[in-house]
Amino acid sequence: MKPIMEKGRILSQKEIAKDIFDLVLTVPGISQMAIPGQFVNVYLGDPSRMLPRPISIAGADAEKGELRLIYRVTGKKTGTEWISRQEAGTELDILGPLGNGYQDLDGDTPVLLGGGIGIPPMLYLAKVIYEKQGKKPHVILGYRDLAFMTEDFLPFAEVTETSDTGETGIKGTVLDGLASLGIKPGVLYACGPKPMLAAIKRYAAAGIPAYISLEERMACGVGACLGCVTETAGVDAHSQVKNARVCKDGPVFPAESVVL
Repeated sequence: MKPIMEKGRILSQKEIAKDIFDLVLTVPGISQMAIPGQFVNVYLGDPSRMLPRPISIAGADAEKGELRLIYRVTGKKTGTEWISRQEAGTELDILGPLGNGYQDLDGDTPVLLGGGIGIPPMLYLAKVIYEKQGKKPHVILGYRDLAFMTEDFLPFAEVTETSDTGETGIKGTVLDGLASLGIKPGVLYACGPKPMLAAIKRYAAAGIPAYISLEERMACGVGACLGCVTETAGVDAHSQVKNARVCKDGPVFPAESVVL
């Protein structure tokens, strides 16, 4: 389905951790089309900032017509800082859903790995897999220090926490968390910083299907500006070189198809 531009009305917004905001808004059309792994462009009501801000989808409720976005404010006087100051009742222009989402959601022993601000899209994915399969998938959450979303996952997933500092869960990486479970994943889904994704790609090279969501700076969000290309293992049909547009061809890719 083609993305649509929709006027979204903010229902609630709150800071759930330092610089991490939880935004819920009504967008009936987009909420019906969204799948895990996709994102939306949030346009700013500020003429000095023409470019929208891409934010991954943390949840979509088609019946209520609601979308949940969890994002990080990247600094003072930024677009995300402007979004964080908007209150309930404010209307925002939203374009979406954008990009390609996660595939093969019926696989046995799925394991989801989220790191940092790559954790929010894992929530929507965990919920959909749980609803499809009728059992909770394993989810490994990688925090820098303190947790900010774990409780949201508990109805849909078996959760293991890790952190860089050891303040939350196991001290180490999401792969350390996976090792602690003593299971062999049937399929991996991941979103997080590039070093984490590179490590997951190496782990999956032993023969485990893996789908990873890349985090890149996006400008247009629809594949027109070529500002978010990533190197690929094969030649891209659009550019005829070993590149792909993260916003249009991704953000979710089979791990073996991209160079990290």
